Amino acid sequence: MSLAIAYSRGRSGIDAPLVTVEVHVTNGLPSLNIVGLPETAVKESKDRVRGAILNSNFQFPTQRITINLAPADIPKEGGRFDLAIALGILAASEQIPKAALSRYECVGELSLGGELRAISGVLPIAIQTKRAGRQLILPAANLEEATLVKDVVVIPANHLLEVCAHLNGQRLIQSEMQTITPQGDDFDIDFSDVQGQFHVKRAFEIAAAGMHNLIMLGPPGTGKSMLASRLPTILPLLNEQQAQESAAIASISDQGLDVKNWLKPPYRAPHHTASAAALVGGGSNPKPGEISLAHWGTLFLDELPEFDRKVLEVLREPLETGHITISRANRQVDFPAKFQLIAAMNPCPCGFMGDASGRCRCTSEQVARYRGRVSGPLLDRIDMHLEVPRIPHEILRKGSPGGEESSATIRTRVTAARDLAFARSGKMNAMLSAVEVKRYCELSEAGHQLVAQAMERFGLSNRAYHRILKLALSIADLAGSKSIEIPHISEAIGYRKLDRTL
Repeated sequence: MSLAIAYSRGRSGIDAPLVTVEVHVTNGLPSLNIVGLPETAVKESKDRVRGAILNSNFQFPTQRITINLAPADIPKEGGRFDLAIALGILAASEQIPKAALSRYECVGELSLGGELRAISGVLPIAIQTKRAGRQLILPAANLEEATLVKDVVVIPANHLLEVCAHLNGQRLIQSEMQTITPQGDDFDIDFSDVQGQFHVKRAFEIAAAGMHNLIMLGPPGTGKSMLASRLPTILPLLNEQQAQESAAIASISDQGLDVKNWLKPPYRAPHHTASAAALVGGGSNPKPGEISLAHWGTLFLDELPEFDRKVLEVLREPLETGHITISRANRQVDFPAKFQLIAAMNPCPCGFMGDASGRCRCTSEQVARYRGRVSGPLLDRIDMHLEVPRIPHEILRKGSPGGEESSATIRTRVTAARDLAFARSGKMNAMLSAVEVKRYCELSEAGHQLVAQAMERFGLSNRAYHRILKLALSIADLAGSKSIEIPHISEAIGYRKLDRTL
């Protein structure tokens, strides 16, 4: 009888729990059984592993083989355990040394010929392997993603034979380590592309400084989508922790991770036909949705009233908490969702209400029904409400008299404001709790009276009160002010005017 132990990693949300692969080879009728809550793809690994071992010129034990994937209460999925299972069988049959396996964690899918194929979700695995103090053996195709984690030791391999030669000490594989390299912030688009709309650009700058949610209301063709798509160009690059969290979500999703742009804040713009599961995540094996893929970035919802009302209502909780919990019969998964919501909508069904063209013929009932598709509680969670009017043709043709600011210029001010916020509270202003708002958003007596008058006159909620204070704090940070002044409060209140018209 012989027992060998190899280490691998499973998947649970964006976590990669340790899976201990125990291989027991004993006398008896030749068989191979896998226990430990394996799913179909894992059960099928026995055929892949057998083919890979035989085609790599190793001996496959003609004995009773039992493979236990521990802990047994975690569902196991995919082909990521193939390599660990193969190494465990070879170690249990004494074709490679057992002791060598204790220093490594192994992931990778095997072909019948023994080649290692790439898997998804490598970044969370690399993070956990580093914390465990082991080295990571993985397919060479996953090397670039794994080395995004600073100081993790990675052993990239293309074939099972290479891994066995390394463990036997015959031909060592060169280990790889890489620190995070700075990336450029170049974009193909720029805020200077937008002519006019100075008050809207100002609002976007404030929203970027504090990561505030924003909704635009205006006729079609006034530049709402154009402005939203350029918000990422004025956002600073993510720090290491933020980038790893965001990249880990992309790594486990079907879209994969863009390694070249992993430090850039994500930008997601789902179509209005998206379902609730597509937006928040779901499935029998829960995967992240659009709100999690936009973690530390921007979620743009164009034509907001065209989204199904039930779909929009699922945004209310993650907008407050910054995460989403997906519950299934056999498991519960928590995904982070700290995103900045940017929304756009027309003022009426035809889209031309209030436009200088005078083309709108919508009745007040039609307008009320159209705007009622967006609930009051959802609007209450959006910090800034903007009207985006049509710009004069002269400005569109010749540009603004003073010229247009570039994204780089605006980003410099946004970065400085965010630095002030992080130095003060360690987080962006939009994420301040009620206790922190009371601590950091101190107002003068005149400031308190101004806010009180606005709340009474416009019927604002207590949530709106806190959001006004956080918005005023971001405006003060942009101005380099150490305290919130009356002009900052007045401007913040001005961005809540759609509360009484939507």
